[in-house]
Amino acid sequence: MTSSFNPPVRRLMGPGPSDVHPRVLGALARPTIGHLDPEFSRMMEEIKDLLRYAFRTKNSLTIPVSGPGSVGMETCFVNLIEAGDTVIVCQNGAFGGRMKENVERCGATAVMVMDGWGKPVDIEKVGDVLKANPGAKAVAFVHAETSTGVQSDAAAICALAQEHGALSIVDAVTSLGGTPVLTDEWGADAVYSGSQKCLSCMPGISPVTISDKAADVVRSRNHKVQSWFMDLNLVMGYWSGEGARVYHHTAPINPLYAIHEALVMLQEEGLEEAWARHAAMHTALRAGIEAMGLSFIVDEDCRLPQLNTIAVPEGVDEAAVRGALLTRYNLEIGAGLGDLAGKVWRVGLMGQSATGEHVTLFLSAIEDALAEQGAAINAGAALPAARAILG
Repeated sequence: MTSSFNPPVRRLMGPGPSDVHPRVLGALARPTIGHLDPEFSRMMEEIKDLLRYAFRTKNSLTIPVSGPGSVGMETCFVNLIEAGDTVIVCQNGAFGGRMKENVERCGATAVMVMDGWGKPVDIEKVGDVLKANPGAKAVAFVHAETSTGVQSDAAAICALAQEHGALSIVDAVTSLGGTPVLTDEWGADAVYSGSQKCLSCMPGISPVTISDKAADVVRSRNHKVQSWFMDLNLVMGYWSGEGARVYHHTAPINPLYAIHEALVMLQEEGLEEAWARHAAMHTALRAGIEAMGLSFIVDEDCRLPQLNTIAVPEGVDEAAVRGALLTRYNLEIGAGLGDLAGKVWRVGLMGQSATGEHVTLFLSAIEDALAEQGAAINAGAALPAARAILG
């Protein structure tokens, strides 16, 4: 007979998920009530307000989509893009490629702006492509590219889109709660994220915010949205507030308790303080990594503090290092994707995993694993360097 599943206790320092605080896990275990219960409706309104705080927006249409970040991404594309549209898609890693897939599955044309893995989106290229494609419906880009650890200039790209009369669709899956996501200040039209990264909730909820201008585009479509489940014309009715709410689907009740608690914790800490904490932990990690003799692949001025891509030293079996960290230290880090497969480790300092304890554990563990392989590192240098920053 199959017995209950009891997972091991891990420290999650990969590209996601991040560690989940006991308060959030506790919220998940609270009694399930009906998704049309007045108390549940009250909580739904609080989630919307909390998400507006996290997104730095006043957008009325700011909701948690029932599904992971990929569903949030698809929600934005299937609602805003129709067959025959032209969309400028910026790709500098794996997730820009997924945006292209979404555009093409909507029957639209994706005009690509390509940059190298580990490089930010080139603003001049975006401007040139917009000039060459007048009437483009939207510009889509990844603010924080999870596959590389690079951050692009969202403010500049959104401004270019506005200048050319295009909407902006922004992937903030890895940035929300970790680095500034300034939806209204940027003039971004559609921004989506995920619950499992810097918000430190379990996977399965995708926060999305849509500008009033973009919401009007959704309402005035020429054809029905190809996805019934993700059609915001229907979903908006479900999130319209008590007294006006129209049944759409059975919401993931307990996971919404959890994202509510995670957002309450973000508000308690303060958004600016959370950004500062992620930056401080990256600074400590960087000091240790560089003291050890290792290096990052992303230039410092566009490096994500919460997702660090560290170059694998020559002659080192990178998979064996990850395996040693997992089996000896119960510590998970990520491998490289695409062009970076086998060349980097992706180390997350996201949400509840962005602490001094996580930084020092990782530095100790990777030094141990590298020393076992005879890697040329400066043994014993990493922890003092990191502690000098941590205090």
